[in-house]
Amino acid sequence: MAWRDVLGRLTAWRAGPPIIAVVRLAGIIGQGAPGRRGLNLWALDEALERAFKTRNLKAVALAINSPGGAAVQSSLIHKRIRSLAAEKGVPVIAFAEDLAASGGYWLALAADEIFADESSIVGSIGVIYSGFGLVDLIAKLGIERRVHTAGEKKSILDPFRPEKAEDVARLCALQGAVHAQFRNAVRARRGRKLRAPDEELFSGEFWTGARALELGLIDGLGELKSTMRERFGAAIRFRTVRAERSFLRGLLRQDTGAFGGAPDARWIDGALDALEDRLAWARFGL
Repeated sequence: MAWRDVLGRLTAWRAGPPIIAVVRLAGIIGQGAPGRRGLNLWALDEALERAFKTRNLKAVALAINSPGGAAVQSSLIHKRIRSLAAEKGVPVIAFAEDLAASGGYWLALAADEIFADESSIVGSIGVIYSGFGLVDLIAKLGIERRVHTAGEKKSILDPFRPEKAEDVARLCALQGAVHAQFRNAVRARRGRKLRAPDEELFSGEFWTGARALELGLIDGLGELKSTMRERFGAAIRFRTVRAERSFLRGLLRQDTGAFGGAPDARWIDGALDALEDRLAWARFGL
């Protein structure tokens, strides 16, 4: 054996096996209820940094299981992943599990390639607002709603007051602007791969992974480990990079009396957030 071959094998041995850094993006996108963590850039940034700094890194795999959530956080996480990928020159490959819908699909767009299971739910490229109208309820309970504002538009869409047409129109205009940003992200990342008219792709409809492949929303069907081994070889090792929750972050999220409202309202906030989370998953039959 030539000395160059020996030196090459020794160098490879000292470097260790090639690594795939796996970042899980699971759950509702947003800040989350007190004491619970949603998917947001503040919580994920450190983990993303560590993933792209992994020694002997071959690629970053995104394991996505999300029904969506906050559009701004979806966009911020997407941009951060793209920035790190460009800086490190590392490929990013996304894998949809049960769901990569709405903001979850926005996160998947940060990858160079997107894979899903045949039965994964993919798409829902739209914007939604949901809330409750409690006007009749408080009237039956004999409760009077008192609201005082400086600025005539400050109390729009108050759930305890009758809905106004001009407030709904303003909300629809905001949703239209966010929807346009989402559409632009899809076009920028998928480009000529898309194989359906805008009216179908951007209607808010969602599809199985098999149909999403036909539409050009994903690149293939496959599971994370087997697909990555096929791509990069059987010698690769997987390293899951998790977001670390610091002691200070825990205090900030749990001390609702100081940072998030009265302590005796904590259970109400948590219950409402849990209901919203459940509804977000239930929209897709999960």
